[in-house]
Amino acid sequence: MATTRTATTLWHGSLFEGAGRVSLESSGIGTYDVSWPARSEEPNGLTSPEELIAAAHASCYCMALSLGLGRAGTPPESIRASAEVTFVPGTGITTSHLTVSAVVPGISAEDFAEAAVAAKDGCPVSQALAGVEISIEASLD
Repeated sequence: MATTRTATTLWHGSLFEGAGRVSLESSGIGTYDVSWPARSEEPNGLTSPEELIAAAHASCYCMALSLGLGRAGTPPESIRASAEVTFVPGTGITTSHLTVSAVVPGISAEDFAEAAVAAKDGCPVSQALAGVEISIEASLD
């Protein structure tokens, strides 16, 4: 069954002096301020499209890895993933780097490394980011 999620942004003003608010409509869990300086310089308490993409990538990756490990008969106790999404003004999003650590009883380091890469490649957000370089560092805890 297909699902659709919705977020809405209301922007006021020019790119450089303006600002906006992005609302996570489907879940209703929050509204977050965004601005060009928060995107291209320091966040200063605001978010950016790249931070939202990083959140999506990290959470989707955890789900993909959990699925793959479970299907292989080695379900994880825990997975911690972070994504660092790089934005270059004038160029765009250039990379997403995943760092993952997990507690997975009964798996070898080699099998975990293979599962980690397979999850990176199979994650729907990774597939949506096909135009950027995606790298991964994975380790067992």
